[in-house]
Amino acid sequence: MSDYPDVQWLTIPDLTTALDLKVSQVRRLIEDRALLALRLDGVWKVPADFINGNEPLGDLRGTIVVLGDSGFTDEEAMRWLLSTEDSLGTSPIDALKHGRKAEVRRVAQALGF
Repeated sequence: MSDYPDVQWLTIPDLTTALDLKVSQVRRLIEDRALLALRLDGVWKVPADFINGNEPLGDLRGTIVVLGDSGFTDEEAMRWLLSTEDSLGTSPIDALKHGRKAEVRRVAQALGF
C-alpha cells in the first residue's frame, strides 16, 4: 500500500457493509469489472473512491473495460486511475467523480499499448 499513500482502502467485508450486499455479490461486482480490486497484504481491497454512496461509481466499469482493452493490467489500471494524470490536471478517478467520463476514456484509449 506504500504505492498508494493517500488511498483509503475497503476490504470485501467493508464493501458488504457499505453496499449492503453479500460477499458473493461484491465478488460479482469485481468479476463484472464494476469495481477494480487489488490484493494488498494478502487481502483483496478496493479504493473507497470507487464507491459513490452505496454503489460503485457509475462511470468506473466502462473506464476499467477501456483500460483493459488498451492493454492495461489490473494493477496498471489501478495505478493510472489513482495517480495524477497531467492531461486531466487531476487523477482519473477524481475526474470521473466530477463527470468527465468522455475525457478520461479518451485519455485512457490514447495511452493504449
